[in-house]
Amino acid sequence: MGYQPIENYGIIGNMHTTALVGMNGSIDWFCYPRHDSPSVFAAILDTNKGGHFSISPTICDRAHKQFYWPETNVLVTRFLADCGVGQVIDFMPVGLSDGEDGYHWLVRQVSGIRSSMKFRMECYPAFNYARDRHSMELSEGGVIFKSSDLNLGLVTDIPLKQDDKGVFAEFTLAAGESAVFILREVDCQQGCGLPLNPEETMQIFEDTVDYWHHWISKCTYKGRWRETVERSALMLKLLTYEPTGAIIAAPTCGLPETLGGERNWDYRYSWIRDAAFTLYGLIRIGFTEEAGKFIDWIISLCPSDSEADSQLQIVYGIDGRTDLKEEVLDHLEGYKGSFPVRIGNGAYNQTQLDIYGELMDAVYLYDKYGSPISYETWINLHKYIDWVCENWHIKDHGIWETRDEKQDFVYSKLMCWVALDRGCV
Repeated sequence: MGYQPIENYGIIGNMHTTALVGMNGSIDWFCYPRHDSPSVFAAILDTNKGGHFSISPTICDRAHKQFYWPETNVLVTRFLADCGVGQVIDFMPVGLSDGEDGYHWLVRQVSGIRSSMKFRMECYPAFNYARDRHSMELSEGGVIFKSSDLNLGLVTDIPLKQDDKGVFAEFTLAAGESAVFILREVDCQQGCGLPLNPEETMQIFEDTVDYWHHWISKCTYKGRWRETVERSALMLKLLTYEPTGAIIAAPTCGLPETLGGERNWDYRYSWIRDAAFTLYGLIRIGFTEEAGKFIDWIISLCPSDSEADSQLQIVYGIDGRTDLKEEVLDHLEGYKGSFPVRIGNGAYNQTQLDIYGELMDAVYLYDKYGSPISYETWINLHKYIDWVCENWHIKDHGIWETRDEKQDFVYSKLMCWVALDRGCV
């Protein structure tokens, strides 16, 4: 299928994981069930091996546009041709509990808008970064993909055909007609499940839209850039991990800083610095709940009183794990040939002094615009202030995470001062 420009991707998610949807209607990046889980679709890193889930018109002469349902993270990809107009609506239901319809689902609604349009659907998973083989079992209402660690069901009432990569289907929709594809984890003993009726699917869609409308309504920014600010806030919300409050730096791994370069890092973890910058933006426009959850998470990572070293790690797994061992996926060619593709991040054991300043500044802003910091929280945070007092003068790797010898960076020393200043307020 070739590589899409990175800017051609929209994002959907449920605060557990995300997916990237290209303007061509193809999901080329999707990890399940968490942000940092192995990928199921990774065509963005290898168009031949990575796997994809595409829905697009069969005609070549078409235009396309992509936009979000107003004030939501529901993505619309529209296809326009002389013979007709069709669209795909992609979303992940949110605000649900385990066991409810929609929990951890990826939903794709295909519709005919004008005249009729013929579509082709391809679901070609490549589990565990295309390292694990899978088997398929066609059943009533869809197909089950079975791998060693994960079983996913694709539920639909569209007849599916099987090939060596996965399943595909071709179908035509007239104006007003629709088809639904739902990807979800399944118990193989119970099958992939029967397709939902149109009323149930529409209810899940409306509940998702209502959730995002309710969340964004708390935004306090009313300036001239309101639409842009709200869109940025909605995207940042997708980078949170709901179970812990962690905030990831980005939803992807292995994408190059420059085409053909080697700086292809995994950013699906929570950097103290990046998370603090995210909180700056969210706090100032009224979203203090996310800040409170993140700070609680940071406190949970504080060393116990019995531990002598109170140094803060620069990056953590979204579950709080500290070992993010780096690994090269040498079987993937990388985005447009940008090799190597890395997972994990070797920077986890670096020293970067600036993170204390950014963390304490975020705490200061939360205390000012959100809720007052409790005495217990401060008792835990002061360990880091004490560490800065004793170690501000040492050399570090700096904000750019240089992988050579430590140096003296002015920015690092300045942010140590910020940490002490905010700690004294």
